[in-house]
Amino acid sequence: MKALHIKLGRDFKRLLAQALTIAVVVAIGVAGFVGMFAVHDSLLKARDHFYRDNHLADVFAQVKRAPRTLVPQLEAIEGVQSVKTEVAFDAQIDMDDTGPPVTGRFIGLDLMALHAGQTGLNRLTLTRGRWPEPGHTLEALVNDRFASARGLQPGDQVWAVLNGQRQAVHLVGTAVSPEYVFASQGGAPDDTRYGIWWIDHTRMAQAFDMEGAFNQVAFGLDPQASTDRVIHAVDALLHRYGSLGAYDRDQQLSAMIVRDELSQLQVMGTVLPAIFMAVAMFVLNVVINRQVTTQRSQIAALKALGYDNRAIAWHYLQLSLSIAGLGVLLGLLLSLWMGQAMLSLYDEVFRFNALAYQTPPWLIGGSILIASLAAAIGAWSAIRAIVQLSPAQAMQPPTPPVYRASWAERLGWGPHFSTAGLMVIRQLERRPWRAALTVSGMAMAVALQISGAFWLDTIHHIVDTQFRRVQTADVLVNFQRPVALDVVEDLRRLPGVMDAEVYRMEPVQVRLHGQQTHTVLMGLHPEARLLRLVDTWEGPVNLPAEGVVLSALLARELKASPGDEVQVAFRLWNQREVTLPVTAVVQTMFGKQLFMSLEAMNRSAGDGSGAADAALQVDATQLPAFWEAIKSAPAINAVFDKSASLAQFQANTARTMGIFSAILTLFAVAMAVGIMYNAARITLSERAWELASLRVLGMTRTEVSVLLLAELAILVLLALPLGALAGWGLAHGLMTLMASEAIDFPVVIHTATYANAWLIMLGAALVSALLVRRQIDQLDLIAVLKVRE
Repeated sequence: MKALHIKLGRDFKRLLAQALTIAVVVAIGVAGFVGMFAVHDSLLKARDHFYRDNHLADVFAQVKRAPRTLVPQLEAIEGVQSVKTEVAFDAQIDMDDTGPPVTGRFIGLDLMALHAGQTGLNRLTLTRGRWPEPGHTLEALVNDRFASARGLQPGDQVWAVLNGQRQAVHLVGTAVSPEYVFASQGGAPDDTRYGIWWIDHTRMAQAFDMEGAFNQVAFGLDPQASTDRVIHAVDALLHRYGSLGAYDRDQQLSAMIVRDELSQLQVMGTVLPAIFMAVAMFVLNVVINRQVTTQRSQIAALKALGYDNRAIAWHYLQLSLSIAGLGVLLGLLLSLWMGQAMLSLYDEVFRFNALAYQTPPWLIGGSILIASLAAAIGAWSAIRAIVQLSPAQAMQPPTPPVYRASWAERLGWGPHFSTAGLMVIRQLERRPWRAALTVSGMAMAVALQISGAFWLDTIHHIVDTQFRRVQTADVLVNFQRPVALDVVEDLRRLPGVMDAEVYRMEPVQVRLHGQQTHTVLMGLHPEARLLRLVDTWEGPVNLPAEGVVLSALLARELKASPGDEVQVAFRLWNQREVTLPVTAVVQTMFGKQLFMSLEAMNRSAGDGSGAADAALQVDATQLPAFWEAIKSAPAINAVFDKSASLAQFQANTARTMGIFSAILTLFAVAMAVGIMYNAARITLSERAWELASLRVLGMTRTEVSVLLLAELAILVLLALPLGALAGWGLAHGLMTLMASEAIDFPVVIHTATYANAWLIMLGAALVSALLVRRQIDQLDLIAVLKVRE
């Protein structure tokens, strides 16, 4: 074995404690990079296989009512390979309990084609039970997520109000669909309140008076087809039938949610590991530089014995690479556990047919390369010093630093500090760059903790805004068809209803400055209390008597500002097109929407005074009687219960965000301990002779410890406010990178989040201080004083 190899083993053993702390920081960076990207890669492959195997459509469109005789024209569009038309409506479902009814989307299923093996687009995969059979009994499949959330089994029976008619629905099986990986009414998916039901197409068309017609259509395209041209041709054909506007797969709600989840994984797998690798690079730089400084005489001896600069430089680079290599090994093991744990959570959410965790070779190679580069960069300054060091120069002790009065003494503040305090200030001033980098590393640990915890604050703000300020109503109901405005009097007579307000939501196309988009126009009473327009930061907004208010997301897309005039084309009923002035832009959190007063909206639409939705305030003590009355109301086809949805939302987010925040907290603590322990150990090795001399002169262990640990305390106190500022910036950066087209969440960080991050950092500092204090107590005074560097 070569002498340098023996020395490498001894050096590594001597630095074992420091090497382990650095390796843990590297391991966390590697685990985050490999684990998150491996989960992303596994999910992406499973999604693509699921979409391909089940023939997810490329283009989708909804209409009010279109004849099936239009299908040949749709099939003749250039680039269209296949067409699938369906009848789909939302309906109220009674689960035979005393709770609120749930909403189901009922979709007609061509049973003859299904049994003949002609599945076509958006193919269903049966997970339990059997396929429905035509006949007198209305049999149905339900999406697997809803069945699991509600505890439904094949053989169960529910009651559904289909176009005003209460009918028994017999569940015969569960299925998954590529079109409904996430089932949502437009907001956050809620598997306990909203499900997808497939029944015989003939029965569906009869129930909703849609024989010979359809209201939604999907298209499969040729690989070389132009999606934009197909969408334009589809819109031209369906416009007269009340088309809501065709859109591609990227805009399909379920596919968009899946895509956003995948993009968020990429962001987290890039940003957070980069922070850890940067910190590891800095700590390695300090440790290897210190190792070279303390081994000057050994380097001189090696050069005198004939070892060239390259061999000695490679030796110290090997030391750095060994530490990084240990981190990579630990990181790959940690990534396996972390990735499989994350994938099991995603498996509960996505329900793809085949989801298996795999670590692609490029991730392993990439992690080794990134860690090696970090190690090489960290050791670079030490290697450069070795090359520049001649044997004769290396045999001499390093040039002592230039001592001078500290800034406190130069400012005349010296008398206000104790001797120990001046010693600490001089030590920090002697190595300002190291102190600055140490503070920066600690600050990033605080920022990391804040970036994991702020999501809970933001979600709390979202809940407070959406469920307590925007929607003060307890229940929202949707009618089968538009009703007169005086329906509020009938609603107020329902058991427990204390107040009721109607509102209207209408699909529209908006154009401005050559830009156009399909969105929703919402009409509210100007003085509405139960459902109102609220700016995220400014509070409730009073709707003007004329004109429209745009959400910030929509205004950004259209490049609109107050004073502009937008072209609004109503897609249903009279299909009028009007020009409306933009009166304001408000910061909302969900969707690209327009808002105006209900009266002005009805005038603009030109289809009479009506509404299709209502918000209700209900006495909680009379909810059972209220729900019974709602279930007996055939005109109501969908119900939103705020309390149940809020409870489900909070349960889901508390679990997911709680786990995420806990993991980042552990990672931040590991980073903080690694930085502070190494900083203190390096300072101890540099000042061991000085501290031992002070011990011999009569200072106690506590007094000597204060000299060293006070320096650490100052660095920690400097890092806390900088970490809070960095955490604020990191939170905004993550929110910007994770932004999507449909949401515009604010960054909210409560004071308690900053305080918790500081307390955790102080706790990590205390642990590091205790570890270093133990090293101080074990100083061998005789051995230390034998040699003076």
